[in-house]
Amino acid sequence: MSLKSEFLNEIKKRGFIYQDTEINNLDSIMSKEKIAGYIGFDITSDSLHVGSMVQLMLLHWLDYYDHTSIALMGGGTTLVGDPSGKDTSRKILNKSDIDKNIKNIKNTFSKFINLENKSLLVNNYEWLSEINYINFLRDVGSKITLNKMLTFESIKNRLDREQPLSILEFNYMLLQAYDFCHLNKNYNCILQMGGSDQWGNILSGIDLIRRLNKSQAFGITSPLITNNDGSKMGKTIDGAIWLDEKKLSNYDFFQFWRNTNDNDVSRYLYLFTKLPVVEIKKLSSLKDQEINHAKQQLAYEVTKFVRGKKQADEALEISNNIFKSNVLDSRIKSYSVNYKNIKNKTFTIIDAIEKLELVKSRSEIKRLIKSNGVKINDKNYINDDFSISSYLSSDNIKISVGKKKIGVIKIDKE
Repeated sequence: MSLKSEFLNEIKKRGFIYQDTEINNLDSIMSKEKIAGYIGFDITSDSLHVGSMVQLMLLHWLDYYDHTSIALMGGGTTLVGDPSGKDTSRKILNKSDIDKNIKNIKNTFSKFINLENKSLLVNNYEWLSEINYINFLRDVGSKITLNKMLTFESIKNRLDREQPLSILEFNYMLLQAYDFCHLNKNYNCILQMGGSDQWGNILSGIDLIRRLNKSQAFGITSPLITNNDGSKMGKTIDGAIWLDEKKLSNYDFFQFWRNTNDNDVSRYLYLFTKLPVVEIKKLSSLKDQEINHAKQQLAYEVTKFVRGKKQADEALEISNNIFKSNVLDSRIKSYSVNYKNIKNKTFTIIDAIEKLELVKSRSEIKRLIKSNGVKINDKNYINDDFSISSYLSSDNIKISVGKKKIGVIKIDKE
């Protein structure tokens, strides 16, 4: 299918489109005029993580081709909680926590869309907080049938697994549909985008716009990106991969992308970088050891886009020092310990890895040691007593966990 709109053509060839409504009609409109489109974000934390990157890149490309990107911050809907794709109810946050999160996250959006031009940040608390419940039920509730809601996968899967689904969460679909309707009426927004788990919510909004505003609207969903174990991308065993450098160092952010699974490198280059497609095709053709060049390019480009060029250059330099030049870079994670604590064995390899935050669980650290997953000064650590006293002859002890994580214990000899 050939698309005339620059935006739709761009996101199609990069693999962003999973489901769509009447895309040919949308393409016809977007090839002739500029539109407004939006994506909603729950504000459940003070930073977004890489699981939001697909949606942020969609907003970026919409803005890049001179359309209006609206980042909708769910100050109101986060008070309720989205059941889509969840097995359990989310923790309910209070408004002050949500407001703090919004304040912290605003800077992230400015990396992806031009807020100085015509793209926007809006908070649905502004209109949802003023809703009269009786009027809302009459005007909106009467337009969305329970029968249809029960057919949507996000609801059906939850009920099939006999997981509790509260009336509070059931209202989320009504509220999100109303958000789209409000943005359509007040911002002339005709497009909602989101992950594939939002398909039902998007369809409800389109239907509500048709019924209340008597106008046409469109929806596009993108595929959900998962880790190798099938879990949503963005969260690992050791925690979320945050976009905010205050919560995750530039080096660790870079290394997350540098250690991408071989099978995912090409897809991630298309989705998460702005490299020309012709260049991505060349990188995607690399095999065996050469694929490491593509991984490094992926890591550099994403870090530059999200954190900045200076930060990407620094992360690349640290990575090259450690893995190519075998130089112990002073900027990697370190922890200082008095040599007496190491000598009398009150500070062990388990304490070291825990303090360096290379692995969270002490039991997991022991498992890694037994499976030869831990190295000291590039040699497998095999001591049964977990002591590191035999390494006191140097000022620094380099600790590696797997191929990805490195830290340094600095020995204080005073």
